[in-house]
Amino acid sequence: MNATQTNPVSRAQFDGQPPSGSVVQGDCIEIMRTMAAARADFALTDPPYLVRYCDRSGRQIANDADASWLKPAFAELFRVLRRDSFCVTFYGWSQADKFIAAWRAAGFRLAGHLTFTKPYASSERFLRHHHENAYLLTKGNPAQPDRRIPDVLDWKYSGNRLHPTQKPLGILTPLVESFSHPGDVVLDPFCGSGSTLLAAKLAGRNFLGIELDAHYCSVARDRLR
Repeated sequence: MNATQTNPVSRAQFDGQPPSGSVVQGDCIEIMRTMAAARADFALTDPPYLVRYCDRSGRQIANDADASWLKPAFAELFRVLRRDSFCVTFYGWSQADKFIAAWRAAGFRLAGHLTFTKPYASSERFLRHHHENAYLLTKGNPAQPDRRIPDVLDWKYSGNRLHPTQKPLGILTPLVESFSHPGDVVLDPFCGSGSTLLAAKLAGRNFLGIELDAHYCSVARDRLR
């Protein structure tokens, strides 16, 4: 299936292997366990930050107060990525030790750190928070990207209309283009409203998304159509 198609399926609708171009609703650990090793070429994901996030309208993130999923999810993610590949994952800075421990336990190597600067403060406490962070992880020894991007990128507000932590396409597209190739399968096991999947589709990549929340899964499917 090419990157211009979308095949939205539920967990009950596939037998063993969710096809490329799918947005699957369910627990990403269970779903990735059904997938063959080396199924994906690149992973770009935005998991819960483990901070009990709640936006101004009261929207929350599933499993954002429970870290029990963290190590098994990244263990499965490592397994389904092909050898010598990249993963970019956002994370909660206040829980960085838990995320880093989970990545290393899975077998990932920390290869870079990305900062996305915001022109506005997303929240305030002791400091005004003007950035988000992600780590670049590697499995094996991938080749140097043809297009190397800076590790500091500008962030444009998405409006968060579709999801309480919706990432803007403008920060995702350079990651897709740098760490994957046309025709590759881009995996997002915490796909939310589908921003990573849309960035992959627009860049000529195949995609596979998994989302626990049925509402956001439906939003992602509609968006990708």
